[in-house]
Amino acid sequence: MFKRIIDFHLDNWKRDIFRKPLLLRGARQVGKTYAVRRLGEQFKSYVEINFEKLEGAAVLFEKDLSPDRLILALSLLVNKPIVPGETLLFFDEVQEAPRAILALRYFYEEIPALHVIAAGSLLEFAIAKVGVPVGRISMLYMYPLSFLEYLIAIEHHLIAREILHHCPGVPIEETVHTKILDLVGEYLSIGGMPEAVARWTQTKEPKSALHVLQQIAATYRQDFEKYAKKTQVKYLEQLFRQIPHLVGKDFSYREIHGEYRKRELAPALELLERANIIHSIRCASGQGIPIGSDVNFDIFKVIYLDVGFCQAILGSDISAWFLRPLEGFENRGEIAESFVGQELICYANPENKAELYFWKRKAKNSLAEVDYLIQQGEKILPIEVKSGHGSTLRSLHMFLDSHPKSTQAVRLSSLNYSIIDKLDSRPLYAAATLAHPNQQGALNYLVG
Repeated sequence: MFKRIIDFHLDNWKRDIFRKPLLLRGARQVGKTYAVRRLGEQFKSYVEINFEKLEGAAVLFEKDLSPDRLILALSLLVNKPIVPGETLLFFDEVQEAPRAILALRYFYEEIPALHVIAAGSLLEFAIAKVGVPVGRISMLYMYPLSFLEYLIAIEHHLIAREILHHCPGVPIEETVHTKILDLVGEYLSIGGMPEAVARWTQTKEPKSALHVLQQIAATYRQDFEKYAKKTQVKYLEQLFRQIPHLVGKDFSYREIHGEYRKRELAPALELLERANIIHSIRCASGQGIPIGSDVNFDIFKVIYLDVGFCQAILGSDISAWFLRPLEGFENRGEIAESFVGQELICYANPENKAELYFWKRKAKNSLAEVDYLIQQGEKILPIEVKSGHGSTLRSLHMFLDSHPKSTQAVRLSSLNYSIIDKLDSRPLYAAATLAHPNQQGALNYLVG
């Protein structure tokens, strides 16, 4: 299907002589199963145990968790040999058999030569029930296609390579810059959900891709009853529909329409985040390392896992992104901000759950806010997202003045590349250049 960042990390995991069983984590339909099947092509044999589809598989884990017994029983169940060093064993939809997560520990301790991966659309809820065998497993997080992955999927390899390796501060040819902004507008309509991207590449019909996103949204809503109490479903429904209207703003439970209170909505919001449907952006002072050491949990924003998905729920007229992308950036700044957040998550360290932070200062007659903060070594880098050509950067300068250890700031906008004093201005499409060091090898692999 598509070349993905995760392929690089899965291949490294396969070849690691100190490898541990792997939990592949991420939202429903971001491509986890396909990525593992693609990896399975490198093995002499591949055995997939889907606990939703394979009757009797989950029952095997209700007894003791002896790896020898489990391998024999699973081999007989699927009529395929499972051979350490030759077979990739994949437990899919593992939330249907939570004890299979605990079994990973014993596979590691007793049969370390066997390659084992577990994943599931609601994996986080299974982990909450049984925990994880600390020190006995590895984890990788997976997200929708990033913009760079999208460019590879639509066969714009040269543009992807140029973005990744373009020299900071040096303007790119204006016609090329405009073309790439058009592609960003395209991505904002289609998003990065693999099935929607596949439909777009096959049909070039935005409405066809939108229909896929609406179907995914329906599937997510059907899942509510699987992980929420009956009394919570109505709160999940309200949040699911209304969060897109709150993107870019400080989240307030009072903004949710209906007679609902924080004590009812807060647990439901946490469930959506655990299902990886939404990501919170926490308010941090930006003074401490690590960056999350001084978070104000009462002030936060929320974005959806995917910009195309968000607009599908909003019922937005996505044609504007195709016909007038620059105008779209100017009029829908919250979508540009959400896009950058999604990019930062996709390019974060895949071994840990990605966290997003922003900075806000409330003082009399002096309100200031910086959209994102990321940690680079021992420094914190402030990032401002400008949807149009606006040049007001008062908040960025205020942050730099009050944070002497932060010596540079980044503006992501529809403007071309430039560097003036402490301000490194980059186009929106260059968010990949802010990737975590652990992603550099994967990005080089991606662009070839």
